[in-house]
Amino acid sequence: MHIITEQQINTFKKFIDSYDNFIVVGHKEPDGDCISSCLAIATLLNKKGKSYQLVSAGPFKRPEIKVYENMFAKEAIILQTEKKQGIIILDCGEFSRVGDIFPSGEHPETLNIPTFVIDHHKTSLFDPNCSIIDSTAPATVCIVQQLYEKLEGIPSKETSEYLFFGLATDTGYFRFLDEKSKNVFMAAARLVEYGVNPRQIYDKMTSGKPFSSRKLLGIMLDKAEQYFDGKLVITYETMEDTKKYGFDGRDSDSLYQLLLASVDVEAVVFIRQETEQSCTMGFRSKDQIDVSQIAVKFGGGGHKNAAGCSTPGIINNLIPKVIKEFENLF
Repeated sequence: MHIITEQQINTFKKFIDSYDNFIVVGHKEPDGDCISSCLAIATLLNKKGKSYQLVSAGPFKRPEIKVYENMFAKEAIILQTEKKQGIIILDCGEFSRVGDIFPSGEHPETLNIPTFVIDHHKTSLFDPNCSIIDSTAPATVCIVQQLYEKLEGIPSKETSEYLFFGLATDTGYFRFLDEKSKNVFMAAARLVEYGVNPRQIYDKMTSGKPFSSRKLLGIMLDKAEQYFDGKLVITYETMEDTKKYGFDGRDSDSLYQLLLASVDVEAVVFIRQETEQSCTMGFRSKDQIDVSQIAVKFGGGGHKNAAGCSTPGIINNLIPKVIKEFENLF
C-alpha cells in the first residue's frame, strides 16, 4: 500500500471544498469494503459541514452488511437548486458498476455532475486529477483512512470500526496480506488504538450466516471439478439452486477459502447463473496467478488474486471458455 501524497490529499480537499452536497456511492452488490468506505467518507463530509446522500443500487446479499442497508437510498436525488453538487464513487472503477441509481437510468457523465473516484482496483481507469487509485492497497478503506486522518485527525470509534470492518472483509481478516503489507498493519494498529475491538469485528464478519448457506456450500463443493492437473477448480450455482436456497444462502467467500486450501489448487472460478441469459463469475487465486487478466476477457476486472465479472451466457457454454483462457496461465 502506498502512502497517499500531499498532492492527492489537496486534490480531494479541493473537490469537497468546491461543493455543498454530495452523492456518496459504491458498486452494485456491495461488500464490506464498499459499504465501509462510503460510511467513513460520509462521516468525513459531515465533519466538514457538508450534506450528503448515501446511495447504493444493492442488493445487500452479504449477511454481514445487512445491518447497513437502511442507511442507503436506492436512488440519488439530483438537486435542482443553486447548491453545487458532486459525486464521490468508492471501491468502484467503472460508472457501469455503480448500477441504476439515477433517474431514467442516467449516468454521471450524462448528468454532467463533477465526480471524484477513490478505488483500489487494478483495472480502474480515471483521470488522476479527479481520483485517487492505489491498486497496491488491499482495500479502499486504506485510502479513506489516510484521507480522514490527514484532513480531520483521529476518527471516532464508530468510524474506526467502519474502517477496520472494511479492511478485515476485503483481506479475509488479513489472510490475503503478504510481507509488503507493513503500512496496512500499521494502519490497522492505529484503528485499534482508536478503540476498535478486533475480536468483535471478526464475530461480526463470520457469525449470523443462515443454515441454508451451509447446505448450498455443500452443493457447490459437490459440483466442483479440477483442471490442469488440479491447479484450477471450477464450480457453479444454477438458478434452481438459488431458487431453492435463496440469496441468503450465498457464501462464496467460504467456498473460495475451502477450495484454495486443497492440495495443488492455485485458482478457483465460481460461476453463478443470474438470469436465463447472463452469469456472474468470481475468480480467486494464490500467489503469482493473475486472475484479473481473465476477468477482463469477460468484461470484468479486479485484483491479481481476486476478480469478477458479469457476462452474457449460460454455465455450460462459459466453462469451456474459462478453461481456454486459463491455458496461458498453467
